[in-house]
Amino acid sequence: MLIHAAFLGGLGLFVGSFLGLVSLRLPRGEDVIVGRSRCGGCGRTLKPWRMIPVISWALSRGRCSDCGATIPARYPLIELGSGLIGVWAGLSSPDFTLAAMTAVLGWNLLILAVVDAEHFWLPDALTLPLFAGGLLAAVLLYPVGGPSALLPALIPPLLGAIVGFVGLWLLARLYKLVRGREGLGGGDPFLLGAGGAWVGWTGLPSVLLWASAAGLSLVLTLLIMRRRVSGTDRLPFGVFLSIGVWMTWLYGPLGLG
Repeated sequence: MLIHAAFLGGLGLFVGSFLGLVSLRLPRGEDVIVGRSRCGGCGRTLKPWRMIPVISWALSRGRCSDCGATIPARYPLIELGSGLIGVWAGLSSPDFTLAAMTAVLGWNLLILAVVDAEHFWLPDALTLPLFAGGLLAAVLLYPVGGPSALLPALIPPLLGAIVGFVGLWLLARLYKLVRGREGLGGGDPFLLGAGGAWVGWTGLPSVLLWASAAGLSLVLTLLIMRRRVSGTDRLPFGVFLSIGVWMTWLYGPLGLG
């Protein structure tokens, strides 16, 4: 498990570097694959030695060596977060396939949480891969069998996706009908549906409980800090749903062992 944790943690640092790039380019409508990384201040292409996760930022003291522009701390933080997810995943199971799929889930949830926290947006370009990953995990982790075992492996994630999406979509419509305003973002049902492909329909109540607990913790923290909190304040619910999916995948549905 320690070897798995070290490998996935190191890989996670580089995955985090890519995720930081995605979180910047995707909201701008830019291509996330094509194009070299550039300094946001002077626009110069970054040399390879300036793109080493965390280390490059630390050695440059958070500034571009060409123009002196500040490099936001969000980038090394995303890299560190991604690395920690890899370590956590590696320590979660002695089976490498399961640990690797856990890391993939965590990295998917991280980029979704970052984009939603910064832009209140859960794009299909991020939720659809999460859904596909749930189907892949179901197939890879299902007991070995022939082609006839494929359908039984796919039923739980497909059912979880359908129940998750439809359930939250109906809740959002009901809230709007009663309150006369939007209570959830349009991407939240898609995220819960994609998460349901990982945890199954039995895990969905736990996802919502974890998400509610995380959201409540944030509100309480703001109140303790004497920050003003209003019922009309927008909260990135996708961040809390991501926490719920992660915790439910790792520790199973609450109350079911």
